[in-house]
Amino acid sequence: MKLLMNCKVLIASVIACSFMFSVPVFAQVNKLSDAEIASVAVVANQIDINYAAIAKMKSKNSDILRFAETMASDHKAVIDQAVALVKKLGVTPKDNAVSRKLMSESEKTKRMLRSKSGMAFNKAYIDNEVAYHKAVISTVEGLLIPQANNRELKDLLQNVVPTLRTHLEHAIMVQNEISK
Repeated sequence: MKLLMNCKVLIASVIACSFMFSVPVFAQVNKLSDAEIASVAVVANQIDINYAAIAKMKSKNSDILRFAETMASDHKAVIDQAVALVKKLGVTPKDNAVSRKLMSESEKTKRMLRSKSGMAFNKAYIDNEVAYHKAVISTVEGLLIPQANNRELKDLLQNVVPTLRTHLEHAIMVQNEISK
C-alpha cells in the first residue's frame, strides 16, 4: 500500500512539474511515448525538490515551510520508487521537447523565486504551486492518461488525480492563509 501511495505521489509530482510549464510544447507533440513520459517524470520530480528547497531557504512563514517540506519529502521519498517503476515497466527515459522545456522553464522560475524575499516570495511560491496543480489535473485527465500505453502506467495516472486534488487544496489553503 505504501509503495502504491509513493507511486501516486511520484506521478503527481511528475505531472505537476511538467505541465505547468509545458502546455504549449504538448500542443506541438503528436504523441508522447511511455519513455518520454518517464523522462518528464524524472526531470519534474527533481524540479519540485528544487523549488521546495528554495522555499525552505527563503521563507520564514510556517505554512509555506510546512507545505514545502511536504512537497520535498513526498518527492524525495519516491525517487527510488521512480527508478524501480521505470525499470519494472522496461522503459528507459527518453529526452524530449517536454522535458527540455521543463528544464528551461524551471530555470526561469527558480531565478524569479530567488529574486524575491519575504511576503513577495511566499506569494510567488504558493501562487506557482496553485496554478501548477490546476494545470496538472487538466493535463493528466486530458493528455497523459489517453497517451500512456502501458496499462500499469495508465492506472497510476488515473489513481493519482485524487492526490493532485489534495495537493491543490493544500496549496489553496496556504495561499488563503498568507493572503490574510
